[in-house]
Amino acid sequence: MLQSIIISRNVTLSPCEAHNLIMCVKSQFCFDRKGATLYHARPMQKVKLPHSVEPTKSAMKRSDYRGVIVSKDMERLSEAVVRCNDYVDAEVQFEKDAQGLTVFHGHLATQVTLICQRCNGELDYPVEAEFCFTPVQGEEQESDDIIPEAYEPVEVNDHGEVNLLQIFEDELLLSLPIVPLHAESECTVKQDDMSFGKIEPEQERQNPFAVLKELKRDQE
Repeated sequence: MLQSIIISRNVTLSPCEAHNLIMCVKSQFCFDRKGATLYHARPMQKVKLPHSVEPTKSAMKRSDYRGVIVSKDMERLSEAVVRCNDYVDAEVQFEKDAQGLTVFHGHLATQVTLICQRCNGELDYPVEAEFCFTPVQGEEQESDDIIPEAYEPVEVNDHGEVNLLQIFEDELLLSLPIVPLHAESECTVKQDDMSFGKIEPEQERQNPFAVLKELKRDQE
């Protein structure tokens, strides 16, 4: 327990006494002191996002999630790349739009390692995706014309939930390049190295009508 220290205005401390007093006060408030009771500094922890949510309830609460998804839980993404960062950074906001539709939108970011299709070397590739979804119930509602084009419909299950893990994984897979390639300045295989030998010019084909023309001339 901290002890109160009261100093009267009329009391004059020697330099030695003043130094001892300051060290005493510091020792009471030092965070790194063994046995400190006021506060212990902790490293910031990554908050894991839930894999499934009820978008309608979250929109009513105007929920705002900022955290991570463990990449090893995304099996399809892991199979499509050589390596992936341990975490996918994710931000998602739930809200009601002016029409009263439930909307959730956000941003995803991570980094993966791919194989360059030119040099077969490893390629570190940052993957980012923006998304904007509105939940629907069944295929009939999904085809309804009231859904704006800016929203991508996503079907909820019988419990009114959407699978965020699957949605996020789909978005990341769509953001991967179709043909991964290093920048030409960074690739070990240059454009000049991609052609081998010399291509002979194609022989000209004889025009069949020219042959007929010659035959006709001979008959005349």
